[in-house]
Amino acid sequence: MFAVHLMAFYFTKLKEDQIKKVDRFLYHMRLSDETLLDIMARFQAEMQKGLGKDTNPTASVKMLPTFVRAIPDGSEKGEFLSLDLGGSKFRVLKVQVSEEGKRNVQMESQFYPTPNEIIRGNGSELFEYVADCLADFMKTKGLKHKKLPLGLTFSFPCRQTKLEEGILISWTKKFKARGVQDTDVVDCLAKAIKKHKDIDVDILALVNDTVGTMMTCAYDDPYCEVGVIIGTGTNACYMEDMSNIDLVEGDEGRMCINTEWGAFGDDGALEDIRTEFDRELDLGSLNPGKQLFEKMISGLYLGELVRIILLKMAKAGLLFGGKKSSALHTKGKIETRHVAAMEKYKEGLANTREILTDLGLEPLEADCIAVQHVCTIVSFRSANLCAAALAAILTRLRENKKLVRLRTTVGMDGTVYKIHPQYPKRLHKVVRKLVPNCDVRFLLSESGSTKGAAMVTAVASRVQAQRKQIDKVLALFQLTQEQLKAVQGKMRTEFEYGLKRDTHLLATVKMLPTYVCGMPDGTEKGKFLALDLGGTNFRVLLVKIRSGRRSVRMYNKIFAIPLEIMQGTGEELFDHIVQCIADFLDYMGLKGAQLPLGFTFSFPCRQTSIDKGTLIEWTKGFKATDCEGEDVVDMLREAIKRRNEFDLDIVAIVNDTVGTMMTCGHEDPNCEIGLIAGTGSNMCYMEEMKNIELVEGDEGKMCINTEWGGFGDNGCIDDIRTQYDEKVDEGSLNPGKQRYEKMTSGMYLGEIVRQILIDLTKHGLLFRGQISERLRTRGIFETKFLSQIESDRLALLQVRRILQQLGLDSTCEDSIVVKEVCGAVSRRAAQLYGAGLAAIVEKRREDQGLENLKVTVGVDGTLYKLHPHFSRILQETVKELAPSM
Repeated sequence: MFAVHLMAFYFTKLKEDQIKKVDRFLYHMRLSDETLLDIMARFQAEMQKGLGKDTNPTASVKMLPTFVRAIPDGSEKGEFLSLDLGGSKFRVLKVQVSEEGKRNVQMESQFYPTPNEIIRGNGSELFEYVADCLADFMKTKGLKHKKLPLGLTFSFPCRQTKLEEGILISWTKKFKARGVQDTDVVDCLAKAIKKHKDIDVDILALVNDTVGTMMTCAYDDPYCEVGVIIGTGTNACYMEDMSNIDLVEGDEGRMCINTEWGAFGDDGALEDIRTEFDRELDLGSLNPGKQLFEKMISGLYLGELVRIILLKMAKAGLLFGGKKSSALHTKGKIETRHVAAMEKYKEGLANTREILTDLGLEPLEADCIAVQHVCTIVSFRSANLCAAALAAILTRLRENKKLVRLRTTVGMDGTVYKIHPQYPKRLHKVVRKLVPNCDVRFLLSESGSTKGAAMVTAVASRVQAQRKQIDKVLALFQLTQEQLKAVQGKMRTEFEYGLKRDTHLLATVKMLPTYVCGMPDGTEKGKFLALDLGGTNFRVLLVKIRSGRRSVRMYNKIFAIPLEIMQGTGEELFDHIVQCIADFLDYMGLKGAQLPLGFTFSFPCRQTSIDKGTLIEWTKGFKATDCEGEDVVDMLREAIKRRNEFDLDIVAIVNDTVGTMMTCGHEDPNCEIGLIAGTGSNMCYMEEMKNIELVEGDEGKMCINTEWGGFGDNGCIDDIRTQYDEKVDEGSLNPGKQRYEKMTSGMYLGEIVRQILIDLTKHGLLFRGQISERLRTRGIFETKFLSQIESDRLALLQVRRILQQLGLDSTCEDSIVVKEVCGAVSRRAAQLYGAGLAAIVEKRREDQGLENLKVTVGVDGTLYKLHPHFSRILQETVKELAPSM
């Protein structure tokens, strides 16, 4: 018993002594937590440098855009081919992705060798060999009669400008085929395939093996947005926000970035970390001074690093009694598979003895213990360095998403990660220590990166098909110059019809005389009460005007008009208005004051004088009974009498558009046109009396309230109306009426967007094909959301939050499409406004016989004021259609 204890003590002591000896010799290979955090910060800085347009040329970490913009969503289906070129073997794969989102993939594959004379020979011969292997595979699998999409996994640094293109930057690993660097490898492969007349493939995607790994794992886990390879080589990719990628146009969505982290340190950033062993290995490599990070990590180099260390220790008399063998002097004699075998938990020491014996050495027990520990230190450093760089990527993802805590999945592949017994555990532990605010799942890619290339191809096919359908819908809202000119011409015709006595009743644009015959000239003064009714809010104002200085002071109060009042009886509506006036007068301390009152009433009225207005029809959601066909000024007077508290002198009733023109006219004497682009849509302008056949007299001018919202009610613009416009019209309070307004005004734009989103979702193009109850709710998508979503300052993350508020669980891709839909709808609205305004501008210019017209347009309305692009597009359209303005 004592002997057993003595032996155990001896062995433990021996192990401790050997470990200490190795630790002293390899002191610089042990990395502290502080050092790892420092490496993590350095890698973050390198990533930023690689993403910047100005700094990328000098960055060692190239951060290459891959043009992979989406991960699988489960709706992919079909048959795809995939090639994988980049390792010791070349693989061809056929992937069948099941339908109906069952996430079921069936694969058939064939491995082909990659002989040294091929991978280090002529480039054209390499691609001809690949094409020959593909043709052989298709013949064997009976696929020659089919046209199939193909994805190429190409595990070398490439510069891409699109998904199906890749300019080789440099060969890595053992590849050195001539004449390929700086050429498009997809084009090289396509030319080689064309020589085989009996096969027909369409190369849709070129991906790095790391991207392939991420896509493979993302098909099984939608949280996967990082891919890491630790095999013959090492690399990582992740999904980056487009707004951070200076090398690619556009800010919308995300794109997978191939970091090419193997070159980290090529600029000297890791010189304090590299050891004499790393330098010796680098000098003996195919590419000295390059891929320095990879040379400290990957499977191509770990065995060689161990050999160099063992040789140096033997020379120093620390191993094998100072004896060396010719095999120990021979480069490549220790491979990474040997390192993995020596580190196995139970049989590791026995494996070590066997491997060292095969190298012509006669190891003692102490030697075996020491060599095993050398392997541990070398592979542990590899895992630590990988963990530091990966932690930097995870931190960037978390910061991009502005999250306190990130939940994500990292797709893993590579022989080192898969066959080394301790490697995964070590890597996971260090990553979690470095980023405690990230919940990370590591998912092994069971099928390798070749399946990933097929998944990229499947996603590309899906996105391509979906894009066609989405573009088809958006195209309905894209108006050509000819169409806009036609709208301008038809609007001009309707203006003429509305002004003439014989055709007025048939005109959709009513051209109502307002009996406003003059503009402010600056001599106006006094106190006036003003009312403004035209939307869901009602405003009462006290206006004080001082003459000479064009000085106006206003005091106002806003009152809500409840829906039950808007759609109740006329008496209830006007009683509510008078109640609001009473509250305002009381608030201002003006009870009993005799003040002239102007009434802004933003609905179509037929006037016979400035203080008389007969309501033609309600618009904008109002439906109060017993009002249409009645004089609303009389109705207001009757309500004031019923109240019997005050007496007001109602001197004028005007439309809000007229009010806008007069307000701006007080500031600018050139203002002769008023435009409203808000809840409703309308325009007014000063017309020559001689052109207004509905009113007696030919002298001077009168303001015409066009009421152009009804333009198109006779079907004259049906050619540009869409199925979505028709649905909005059918669901409105006044079907068949105010068609132009329903295509342009704030009250309806959000509803048009909602109808489009429902249709796209029904076709599986949005929100995973799930129509939420909120999306089914009419009016849920208010026009204010268009303004917010289209804001240039709003990141997609914020767009997603807006959609989440609406009960719409959107992906990044969904958010991009929603933004495009909003843009198409609002752009068309602004262009239609521009076409209408151009019609009146050209009419006024021609009427006055001018070559160029100088006129100011007074504009009001939330759409014009709050939408980020509406005013610009409207103005651009007017300039295009009325260049003489």
